[in-house]
Formats: sequence, C-alpha cells, structure tokens
Amino acid sequence: MSQPTRYEIVIRGRVSERLLRPLIDDFAIDHGGDGVTRLVGIINDTSHLHGVLAHLTSVNIEVISITPLDGAPV
Repeated sequence: MSQPTRYEIVIRGRVSERLLRPLIDDFAIDHGGDGVTRLVGIINDTSHLHGVLAHLTSVNIEVISITPLDGAPV
C-alpha cells in the first residue's frame, strides 16, 4: 500500500471512546447494534495501519476484520 486508502476495521463489542481516543481524529466510529464497533477512515500507508493495529491490540481490543473500501486508494 503506497497511497492513502479508506478502510473499515471491525472490532468486537462496543468499545468506549476513551479507548479509541488516539484514533478519533482519523476514523468515523459506528457502534452498531450487532455487537461490533466499526471504524472507517483513511490509512496513509502500511506503517500507519500497523500503528492503528498496535494501539487496538495494546488495549486488548479484538479485531474481527480489516477491509479496504471500494478496492481503490483515496
């Protein structure tokens, strides 16, 4: 990934905004009624994606899926 790409990251449960605070500026957060939280936002490059995932795992958040949206860079 060399260009910014819009991603949806789905995590298990309704996660508090306190735990997601470092990501709030970069992602729209949707607490769906289906027991998951969806984060949608622009990932600039591979290191940015790794940083987001490192934060989520550091606070014991289970990532269910990571999906590039529209299949194309932004």
